[in-house]
Amino acid sequence: MTGWTLVVSRQEIARAPAERVFGLPHPRLAAHVLTYTAHHYSRLDLMPWRLTPLGVITVTIDLAAPPIRRSVAEDGRTGTDLPSSPVMGLRDRPLVLEQAGATRGIIIAMTPLGAYALFGLPLRELANANIALADLLGAEANLLVEKLAETPGWLARFRVLDDYLTARLQHGPELTRAVQGAWLRLTTSSGRLRISTLADEIGWTRQHLNVRFREQIGLTPKTVARIARLHHAASLLTQSSPPPWSDVALRCGYADQPHLNRDFRTLTGCTPTEYVTDPPG
Repeated sequence: MTGWTLVVSRQEIARAPAERVFGLPHPRLAAHVLTYTAHHYSRLDLMPWRLTPLGVITVTIDLAAPPIRRSVAEDGRTGTDLPSSPVMGLRDRPLVLEQAGATRGIIIAMTPLGAYALFGLPLRELANANIALADLLGAEANLLVEKLAETPGWLARFRVLDDYLTARLQHGPELTRAVQGAWLRLTTSSGRLRISTLADEIGWTRQHLNVRFREQIGLTPKTVARIARLHHAASLLTQSSPPPWSDVALRCGYADQPHLNRDFRTLTGCTPTEYVTDPPG
């Protein structure tokens, strides 16, 4: 998983039409920022969303925040309101949200290297959390939002982000070289690399790797590998001519197809069948 994918079922995407504009950061930011996605949702009624664990840290910049955006607990009860311009760290479980009202903004997909440099804190403090951008960047966050709002056009706003992130990241802290290397090995192997092999390559014990990796990245190497396998499986399932599911399981490192089904449901909240099924009508 050298890039990233958003694992959302086709039916869920179909019921939420929106304007979307995709952009790439300047090449100098390639190791830190993967994509910019501008969005403008106009649907006003209350809708549930299930967010899958991703291989990125997402920074949502709200130019117009929805009136309602809140989490939903596992028992179906309303949880807490999400802050304006939320930053979502790496997750090891799905996040169910309810949202109502028009919203407009930009989502920045950042690598751990980029997020660590931008926010200057161990990413374990962001794991499974939703934190206001202003709580992490202070007054700079409001100034950035204001500048983006005043800039006409999505592509021009992407260039504003390029300039801001370039200036900010060059002074930020860096991940330990071994931890950064471990992240790259896990993601570029789509989670197929054994953790014991990875620890041997680095020259650390498996326990030491787990502790250092979780501190700086936010999740354990094993969990990151599971997420990488999930996204690899999702990419295969959505090909124009997808392979049989048993082949998907084998190619992605699952023990068998039931193992693929269980992991897929645990991490996404839906089965592979539900994920690829087109909406009725």
